[in-house]
Amino acid sequence: MASYGRRSRSRPAVGTAARDLFERLRSRYFQIPPGLRFLGGVLLVAVALSAMVVLNGPVLGTAAFAVILLIVVHLTLRSPAGMAVVSVIVGWMAVSVPLGHLFPGHRHPPYLTPALLLALLALPVAFVALRLRGYAPWRTAVLALGAAGVATAAAAHPLPELNVGPAWGAALVVLAYRWNQARRSVPAEAYETGWVQEQASPKGDTTGPPRKPPSDRGRRDRKGGGGFKPGPRPDPNGDGPRKDGPRGGGPTAVGGGPAGDTGGGTAGDDRAGAAGVPVATQAAYEQLAAAQAADVATVVEDPETGDARSPEEEPEISVADALAELEAMIGLEPVKRQVRSIAASIEAAHLRAAAGVPTEKPMRHFVFVGPPGTGKTTVARVLAKIFYAFGLLPAPTVVEAHRADLVGEFLGATAIKTNQLVDSALGGILFIDEAYGLVNAAEGQPDRFGNEAVQALLKRAEDDRDNLVIILAGYEAQMAEFLDSNPGLASRFGTRVHFPSYRPRELLQIADYHTGLREDRLDEEARRTLAVRFEEVERRGIVDELGNGRFVRSLTEAAARARDMRVVGADDPVREGHHPTADDLVTLRAEDVDSAFAEVTERFRGYADTPTLDEALGSLDAMIGLEPVKRQVREIAAQLQVAKMRHDQGLVTRPPMRHFVFTGPPGTGKTTVARVLGRIFAAYGLLARPEVVEAQRADLVGEHLGATALKTNKVVDSALGGVLFVDEAYALSNPGYSGGDAFGAEAVQVLLKRAEDDRDRLVVVLAGYEADMDRFLSSNPGLASRFDVRVDFPSYGPDELLRIAQLIAEHDGDQWEERALDDLALVFQRACGTGRIDELGNGRFARSLYEKACAYRALRAAELGSAATAADLTVLTAEDVRDAFADLAHRLA
Repeated sequence: MASYGRRSRSRPAVGTAARDLFERLRSRYFQIPPGLRFLGGVLLVAVALSAMVVLNGPVLGTAAFAVILLIVVHLTLRSPAGMAVVSVIVGWMAVSVPLGHLFPGHRHPPYLTPALLLALLALPVAFVALRLRGYAPWRTAVLALGAAGVATAAAAHPLPELNVGPAWGAALVVLAYRWNQARRSVPAEAYETGWVQEQASPKGDTTGPPRKPPSDRGRRDRKGGGGFKPGPRPDPNGDGPRKDGPRGGGPTAVGGGPAGDTGGGTAGDDRAGAAGVPVATQAAYEQLAAAQAADVATVVEDPETGDARSPEEEPEISVADALAELEAMIGLEPVKRQVRSIAASIEAAHLRAAAGVPTEKPMRHFVFVGPPGTGKTTVARVLAKIFYAFGLLPAPTVVEAHRADLVGEFLGATAIKTNQLVDSALGGILFIDEAYGLVNAAEGQPDRFGNEAVQALLKRAEDDRDNLVIILAGYEAQMAEFLDSNPGLASRFGTRVHFPSYRPRELLQIADYHTGLREDRLDEEARRTLAVRFEEVERRGIVDELGNGRFVRSLTEAAARARDMRVVGADDPVREGHHPTADDLVTLRAEDVDSAFAEVTERFRGYADTPTLDEALGSLDAMIGLEPVKRQVREIAAQLQVAKMRHDQGLVTRPPMRHFVFTGPPGTGKTTVARVLGRIFAAYGLLARPEVVEAQRADLVGEHLGATALKTNKVVDSALGGVLFVDEAYALSNPGYSGGDAFGAEAVQVLLKRAEDDRDRLVVVLAGYEADMDRFLSSNPGLASRFDVRVDFPSYGPDELLRIAQLIAEHDGDQWEERALDDLALVFQRACGTGRIDELGNGRFARSLYEKACAYRALRAAELGSAATAADLTVLTAEDVRDAFADLAHRLA
């Protein structure tokens, strides 16, 4: 079976125009929904009946005729080849009656009458005609039944005893001849409509024998399990073999012309092209072919070797070769399954076309979504080879582009630049990485340049879909938003291929691959170190941020540099006078891996060793007081642990809670507990790092509408992978503004959206006073639903405040004397007894007392000068406490 895209000599211009008009009418008809088509038919019948009633004509006959006519038209549009055969059979059955009367008046049983036997001949003729490939079925039926009619008329009188034998024999001879020619030429050509043209001999005889392919390259690749690759075909001028595709013979298109025509015809006839191919596309094909034919010295890059080659030198690629390259890639099992299914669907389309079933050319555009470094560009190259091997594309080339390659410097220039890029990719694949960059709204304004590029791209994706495959690639969330920005994107780019992140085992295989490319090797200790590092990267969920395969390549390159420094470093005294062995020069050791890992990850914000769960809970236990908070945080940790255990055992698991509300007075450790939560989530691998980004209203709200969304998104982006702690969050809903707080509401909307969109890599904590937070949460239904875990922080008691003061002093290398501790206890009892401790700031009040006491101690020590002892410099006395309290007493008044 040959591959799609074989060009042949075109038909005369009049026939091509008529066929083109029929195909356009047929395409328009089937674009109408079936329900509307039915209602339209009913309306036409009603109009015809109304006309007959007005004209006093035959109503019932008109109704029957109109219904039959509509059915015939519908079936003709659905399968022109089938209806043409049916018409021939009906005509033959009508002719078989007078042909049967040509025989002398011998009496025959009713089931052996010549007319009946001649009519039955239509059944095998129709069956064989529809099964033959490369010949129009109706034309085969006409030739076979015509020969049968001539044989009957010639033999009826001289040889009446043979009955209808000559007719059956003549028909079978014609069918056998047609079958033999079809088998030899193997011209199974994909056609969209079932309208297959006859093959022509070099002289233009439509009944002449079709050509035999000069090579087996166009046939099924036995080793490839269904691969197809285009082979050379004879030049019509006899100048030897040439290649299929734009380089050798101009543009190609499915259903575009006679299957296997090789005869003469002018260049104008040849450019008549394929039925149903848009004029703009055909013109682009011909322009590309003419340019390439005029410049025979032009060279292109070979996709396999990267070497320059002549345009006439098309690479030998089979589907099996392309799929083998895909299978050799590490990991990506879901992607491999999807690409194999795409290849199978193309093969199925070939088989349907070969069987005479109306088949559209199986071209499509793709969306590749996934994190960076997961092989999207490599898979695009494999797809190019698959489409090329099937004959769907004339070249296995991939043109890579970004926003800068499509967008111009001013409106109008963008469309020109985009069209030039598409023209350069015609006949292959256009791969647009980070395609979501084409919709880059800034300061609340639409991206007119990007939208212009998108509109031009959509038009060319539709106009040139028979000669171009476009792949849009990028991160999943951004690509989903990009596709939603324009309805035409989602409809034209309907095939999505999801690329998963690499697992630790696959990252280790990639490391082996890259070290092998340089003929290096990892010793066992280095492999174990790498495995531990990759496990850590996965546990922290930062493999996508690091770059998957690109991260591994950078890591192995850095390890090789560290190895080189180790074995030939001039500053190593051990190496003086020692020449490294060959093994030293190619072996990567654990110390090289550690050095490389530190080098590669140092530029990533917040990267540090992940705390363990015991360390995180230990820091919680070290906090003073807050027993209700500690219990609740331990409950959260336990729920996360159970969720992880259920997930590991394949059980149904609810997504863990990610967002929290901390309510309570100031100075009760809310920020510290947020850090503990970050460490707990990082210990379970739910966050990339235990970092907390603190923010307030001023960090989120801009100076004008539109700027607030940008500012809030920037703060959220800075917290991705960690915890975003919004203190005094109730300030985002300020009832004091007349007409409402539009700026704060905008910040809340963005915060809610990002909290949902990035819930897998972000923890958001909203903190504030209890009453104010209640009002804030009730101001927006989305807040209460997304922030449904509430942690209430109690005020500190006198004993807890005293312990806090002691802990602060100890941390700074100071100590309180006994009388000072007694005075501190009295101060804290008074603050708590009067109910002013929340106003004073709880733990912050204890720190303020300590800092004031340190200031008065410093004054006292300074007066002593060089006579001051260590005790004078480190001990806080009762006098220091009293002076500090007197300084802060106005706050208790």
